[in-house]
Amino acid sequence: MIEGILIEGFIYGIMVLGVFITFRVLNFADMTVDGSFPLGAAIMASMLLRGLSSGAALGIAFAAGAAAGLLTALIHTRLRIPDLLSGILTMTMLYSLNLRVMSNRANLSLLRTPTLFSRIADWASPFMPPEIALVLFCALAVALIKAALDLFFHTDFGLTLGALGSNPQLVISQGMNPDLIKTCGICLANGLVAVSGSFAAMYQGFADVSLGSGMIVSGLASLMIGEFLVRSNHINILTLRVILGSVLYRALMYFARNYGYHIHMTANDLKLITGILIVICVIISKRGFLPGRRRRNGARP
Repeated sequence: MIEGILIEGFIYGIMVLGVFITFRVLNFADMTVDGSFPLGAAIMASMLLRGLSSGAALGIAFAAGAAAGLLTALIHTRLRIPDLLSGILTMTMLYSLNLRVMSNRANLSLLRTPTLFSRIADWASPFMPPEIALVLFCALAVALIKAALDLFFHTDFGLTLGALGSNPQLVISQGMNPDLIKTCGICLANGLVAVSGSFAAMYQGFADVSLGSGMIVSGLASLMIGEFLVRSNHINILTLRVILGSVLYRALMYFARNYGYHIHMTANDLKLITGILIVICVIISKRGFLPGRRRRNGARP
């Protein structure tokens, strides 16, 4: 139970890191996530079935996710279409593209195909349970990605990217192109989302064209839950709480699936639970109930 929650929390935590970059850092409502997540899964499954290595497939998935983000950014910056609609357009087009990647099939099975996860489980079986090995591997992968993002946001370009979402005029006054910086951030975010989709395909043993349904909503829920856990403005803590929020969200979904029958709840209600969680998070944040958060009149709660 705990192992499965941690594995899913770490895998989807990579996706939430991408959501964090667009929604929190860039202040950009990017719906491309619902298309770039299954894109990563589709590429991973297709490449593995063609005999390509998992590492090479991960690189291709990241590049494809970044290309999807580039398309959204170009639609937004060049055609001056609002950010929300730009993401929806790309997400819609990616549905057909994902079907093409999977040879016009709605899903691809990897149960009989060796993957990175299956190889790790086989290698570790004489020393430890396969689930523990996968937990350690996913934790290491997420830690490396988090460390790389932390280093990136401490560079001059990363600091500029962080300033763009809160103060675009400052970036413009420094003679920088805000559209170019925003494009790079969106590409990075969707690249991470596609990598998360690739890991999900290897862990679940299949890729499905509908894997991205509601992914942005679950990403936002994880992001907001993480914000309740820790209050900080330091980038190292911000990325850490994103991952913690993802793990806690997956734990909540697990208990809802397995113990929700006590209140006549089924798996069909998971989307409803996610929506309610987000509404509750917004209400609490608006009313200033978070520790260390000031009310509008300047007084502490």
